Amino acid sequence: MGLKVLVVDDSAVVRQTLTEILSSDPEISEVASCQDPFYAAEKMKHFIPDVITLDVEMPRMDGITFLKKLMSQHPIPVVMCSSLTVDNSQTLMKAMEYGAVDVIQKPKSGTKAFLEESKILICDAVKAAAKASVRKISASSYTVQPKFTADVIMPKSTNKAMMETTEKVILVGASTGGTEALTVFLTAMPLDSPGIVIVQHMPENFTASFAQRLDSLCKISVKEAENGDTVLSGRALIAPGNRHMLIKRSGARYFAEIKEGPLVSRHRPSVDVLFRSGARYVGSNAVAVIMTGMGDDGAKGLLELKEVGAYTIAQDEATSIVFGMPKVAIELGAAQKILPLGSIAPFVVSYCRS
Repeated sequence: MGLKVLVVDDSAVVRQTLTEILSSDPEISEVASCQDPFYAAEKMKHFIPDVITLDVEMPRMDGITFLKKLMSQHPIPVVMCSSLTVDNSQTLMKAMEYGAVDVIQKPKSGTKAFLEESKILICDAVKAAAKASVRKISASSYTVQPKFTADVIMPKSTNKAMMETTEKVILVGASTGGTEALTVFLTAMPLDSPGIVIVQHMPENFTASFAQRLDSLCKISVKEAENGDTVLSGRALIAPGNRHMLIKRSGARYFAEIKEGPLVSRHRPSVDVLFRSGARYVGSNAVAVIMTGMGDDGAKGLLELKEVGAYTIAQDEATSIVFGMPKVAIELGAAQKILPLGSIAPFVVSYCRS
């Protein structure tokens, strides 16, 4: 039995486009649509969706208010669908706090390649949300197979030589459920923690607000990475949405490189790209963590890191919102340690100090 999806958006064009995109996926059997939350509430009396895509700004009741009511009464996985402006990004951060599983950008007309990418990202987000474990607030891949691996951004290194250094770097990859997981992980990090570089699957204009929120909560500083940013003790860099991030090295300095490029392992930014660069430039000085998320992005990269002597960790099933990426990594033999979310930061800190 395929998934049932309810699209809630006041734009008829967006409702039609989303319906066409979602209906094209063989794992989605039924798509219904409504123009606002009041019609949605009526519709749900006889149509119980597995996932709801929800606009932010609508007449009569906005999406955030509807989300709060829904998650406090009858939790259903919700994917927020918005034009991802800088102003909207703060509102969308609130939606994640209230229980939204993910955020996607509204589809818009453009080149065939852009629309194909939108189709992949939207369908994947909805299918991931369907697998998510949602709770009251106060659960297989798309037919278009991944075309690219990290090879398109950086070839795999065959050089085993690595300049001597004792400086550790923490590499982290996450997807669906990662906003919550990263909050737990980063708020537990001490001021003198090693430098941290993170890929969290997020759309453009959303990562800056996410980083700002984390910066306000954490002892360490957190920022959206810019090209050339130095990886420093007591600071976490988060890859900007819609850009790949690599970690590079110049002498004793590690720094972030931000790059354009195609979707890798169905994502941009891609965890595989970050982990591939870590295997080449950080090697045995890396401690890598793969967290909650659907699909397999980061699994092969984690194995590459393990093969060059990095210490590798996967989040366990019980604490993962979606046990996809960690599961594949574990199956590949890429993870040396499997830990519940709350134990990852203390273990990493202890390991780096040993």
